[in-house]
Amino acid sequence: MDFKKIHDTFWDQGYIIFEKFFDDSLMNRYNEKILKHYGVNPDWEHTDEFISKSAVEVIPWFPYRDGTGGFDGVDQNEDFNQITDAILKDGWNNLYCMMMFSKGGSNGQAWHQDCPPDNPLKYNLNRLVYTHDITDETGGEIVIMPEAHKAGILPVGKPHEDIEGQLVFQPKKGTVVFLHGHCFHRVMPVKKDRISTNFRAVPLGTPEDITDICVYRNMKYRFSTSEVIEERF
Repeated sequence: MDFKKIHDTFWDQGYIIFEKFFDDSLMNRYNEKILKHYGVNPDWEHTDEFISKSAVEVIPWFPYRDGTGGFDGVDQNEDFNQITDAILKDGWNNLYCMMMFSKGGSNGQAWHQDCPPDNPLKYNLNRLVYTHDITDETGGEIVIMPEAHKAGILPVGKPHEDIEGQLVFQPKKGTVVFLHGHCFHRVMPVKKDRISTNFRAVPLGTPEDITDICVYRNMKYRFSTSEVIEERF
């Protein structure tokens, strides 16, 4: 791998995508494990206010926090972590592993930044791994605004409204997306049950609560206290 090119592409665009990074057998095994955890009728983890305002309908699971673990085939993959080294040259730490489940018929995720961009040096790195294909039939495409990690705060507007210049991707099984936490991104409405996984990392010295406040087009939301801390008009 050309690690300099990886570094330069990521920091120019705010993201970089690797297709067929993980093999099908590993992804199939993990997909089954995740579905088994959620069951057929998983409960919502967020408040009604959050769901209605953010247009986000995603159920998170943190397997390493609850002692389940079992995803070391990704978390400890040498190539996966070498790419992270190339992007975050001055060192980094794992933040957490988060599985995200969206029910068929749900809204997906509205435009957001994972953390406020007040300080360009304080951010998280999303390392999104797809354990099944995202297709026209499943919906749930990921939408990214290139170079938005350099653009400051997400502009006010309708939560799911298109932004000129956005790019829409349908990651296939085994794809990895490295995405800067300040980069504007969203997930389109979900037609069939959808899973994605996020092995989040942060540069050394980044506060562990960096993703506690999320920026949406209509609000800032603090997850630890389940409250809207700022309405945006």
